[in-house]
Amino acid sequence: MQKGHIGVTTENIFPVIKKFLYSDNEIFLRELVSNAIDATSKLRTLSSFGDFKGELGDMKVEVKVDKEAGTLTVSDHGIGMTADDIDKYINQIAFSGAEEFVNKYKDTATSIIGHFGLGFYSAFMVSSKVEIRSLSYKEGAEAVHWTCDGSPEFTMEPCDKATRGTDIILHIDDENKEYLEQARIDTLLKKYCRFLPVPVVSGKEQEWKDGKYVDTDRDKVINSTEPAWTKKPSELTDDDYRNFYRELYPGQEDPLFWIHLNVDYPFNLTGILYFPKIKSNLDIRKDRIQLYCNQVFVTDSVEGVVPEFMMLLQGVIDSPDIPLNVSRSYLQSDSAVKKISGYITKKVASRLEDLYKNNRQDFESKWDDIKIFIEYGMLTDEKFCDSALKFTLLKDTEGKYFTLEEYRTLVESAQTDKDGNVVYIYATDPVGQYSYIRAANDKGYNVLLMDGQLDGHFISLLESKIEKTRFVRVDSDSASNLVPKEDKKASDLTPDQISLLTTLFKSRLPKVDKAEFLVSFESLDPAADPVLITQNEYMRRMKDMAATQPGMSFYAELPDNYNLIVNTSQPVVVKVLEEAENTLGNKLEPLRNTVNSDNEKLAAVRAEIKDNKPTPDQEAEEKKLMKSVENARKEQEKLISEYAGGKPVVKQAIDLALLANGLLRGRELSEFIHRSVSLL
Repeated sequence: MQKGHIGVTTENIFPVIKKFLYSDNEIFLRELVSNAIDATSKLRTLSSFGDFKGELGDMKVEVKVDKEAGTLTVSDHGIGMTADDIDKYINQIAFSGAEEFVNKYKDTATSIIGHFGLGFYSAFMVSSKVEIRSLSYKEGAEAVHWTCDGSPEFTMEPCDKATRGTDIILHIDDENKEYLEQARIDTLLKKYCRFLPVPVVSGKEQEWKDGKYVDTDRDKVINSTEPAWTKKPSELTDDDYRNFYRELYPGQEDPLFWIHLNVDYPFNLTGILYFPKIKSNLDIRKDRIQLYCNQVFVTDSVEGVVPEFMMLLQGVIDSPDIPLNVSRSYLQSDSAVKKISGYITKKVASRLEDLYKNNRQDFESKWDDIKIFIEYGMLTDEKFCDSALKFTLLKDTEGKYFTLEEYRTLVESAQTDKDGNVVYIYATDPVGQYSYIRAANDKGYNVLLMDGQLDGHFISLLESKIEKTRFVRVDSDSASNLVPKEDKKASDLTPDQISLLTTLFKSRLPKVDKAEFLVSFESLDPAADPVLITQNEYMRRMKDMAATQPGMSFYAELPDNYNLIVNTSQPVVVKVLEEAENTLGNKLEPLRNTVNSDNEKLAAVRAEIKDNKPTPDQEAEEKKLMKSVENARKEQEKLISEYAGGKPVVKQAIDLALLANGLLRGRELSEFIHRSVSLL
C-alpha cells in the first residue's frame, strides 16, 4: 500500500476549494458527473481510432445514493485510471500557492475547464472522505483504490474491481446530509446534467402501485443525450423545435418563432433562441436563457453573452469558447464574450429581416407580440437599431402596417408642415382619443397607434434617426394645428373680450386632481367643438418617459398641464360672448375704467421712483393704487363668475371637452348627465 502527501505547496488546499473556488457546494455533482462523461467520451474516441479494441459495453454514467452507508457514488465505464494516472492527475496538483494559481488563470479560464484533478476535488466540499476505485482500459492494468479524508494525506493500494471504469465514492459529511436524498440528487442532475451526451442514470423508474409509488427494475435516465441545439437545422422540424421548447419551459404557450445558432469560426457556438409572446410587459429577467459548455449547464445568468434586450428571449446557448471562472460558475470578462454577443445580435437581426422579407403577412401578424423586443433592442443597441430600421413596422389606428419608408411616402404630401418637417400624428388610446382621431382623419391625416410601454422613448429615437420628422400626439393641439401650414390664426378679440371670456370659462372649470388648465383662444373651424382640451407634447412626453426611466422623477411629480382652447369662431362661443357683453357691459365698464386709470397712475408713480428709493408718500400712493386695481379686478371676476353660474351652456361646453379627454368623473360627471337631460 502506498502512502503519501498530495503534491501541493500549500499546507491544505481543501479550505481554498471550499471557500474560494466554488460559490455553491452543489456544483460538486456537476463536476464529478462531467469527469465521468469525459472519461466515457475519451474511451469512445479511442475506440473510433482503433486504439481500444475491446467491447465498449454499457457506457452510461450511474449516480447511486446509499443513505444507510452515508455514501454517494458516481460510476462510469470509461477509460479508468492506473495507479500512475491517479498519482499524476489526482495526487499532483500544480499549485505554487492557491492565490497564485487563481491569479494565474483568471484571464485564461478556458485553460481551467477540464483541468485534471481540480473538478474532482470539489467532492471534498460535501464529504468527510472520498474514495476512488478504478480499473484502466489498458491491457493488464491493475485496479487501484485511493482514499483521502480531506487532509493532504492519502492512501493508494491495489483492489478487486472486475469492470473497467471509475467509481468515485463520497462519504457525505454531517453538514451535507441533503445529498443523501434521492430527490435532491435528481433535482441537481436535472439542473446540471439534463443534456449531457452520455446517459446519466440515477435510481429506478417508479410506478403507482397499491396506493403508492414503488421502484421498478428500469433505470431512470435523467438526461436527453442529443438535445435539439446539437443537431443541424436541416434535421429538425418545426414540431421538434416546439417540443424542445416545451421540454425547457413546460406549461408555457408555444413560441412565435426561433433562431438556431450554429457557428464554428472564429469561435464555436450553438444554441436555439425562442421568441415568446411578450405583449406589452417589459419583464427583463436574467434567467430566461441557459448557458451550457459542451452540454454541461453553467448558468442562467447570461449578462454579457447576450445584450440586455435579448433577456426577453428564451432558450439555450452552448459554447466551449465562453471564458468561465475556475469553478465554471460564472463568466469572466473577455473580448471573446463581446464577439459572441455581437454575433448573436447580428444573427437575431438577420433572422427577423428574413422573416419580414419571406412572409410579410406572417411577420405583421406577429408584430404586436415582438414589437416591444425590437423597440427595446433599438433603444439599447446601436448596431441592432441600424439593422432593425429595415424591418421596423408602424401600425395606424385602422390596423394597417407600414415600414418606416412606406409610411413616410404615405403621409409626406398631406402632413408636411410650414418648416418642411413631416409630422407623424399618433394616438396612445384609440378609444379615449377617438374624437381627436376622427378630427385628424377628417383633415385627411393618418394617425399612428403608439400605445406600447416603450413607445414614448421609441418616438424620440425615430425623431433622431429620421431627418425632418416630428411626432405629435393627436390630442396635443386642435386638428387644424397638428400640421401647421402657416402661423396660428390669432383670435380677433379685444383685450376686454379676452379678459371677459377667460374669467367666464375659468370660473366654470372643475378641480381635477393633479391637473392644471391654461385658457387660451383661437379662431378655428366654426364647425369644430366650442372648447378643446390639449396637452403640451413635450411636457406630456417627459412625464410618460419618467414612468419607465430612472432619474426622471422630477417630471413624474409635476401636475398634468392642459390647454383649454376656446374656439372663438364657434357659434356657441360667439353667442356666449355677445350675451355676456350685453348683460355685463354697463356693470363692467366703470370697473375697467378704474383699472385702466389706476394702472396709468401707478405707472407714473413708478416712473418717478425709477432706481431711487421711494419716499413714504410715494410708497403709500403705490400701495393705494395697487389695492384699488386689485379690488376692481376682483369685483369684475365676481360679477362674471356669478353670471357664468347662471349660464349652463358654458359649463356644458367645458364638460364636453373634459369628457372627451376622460377627465370628467364622479360628481362632475353626474351633474353633466343631469344638465344634459334638462337642456334637452
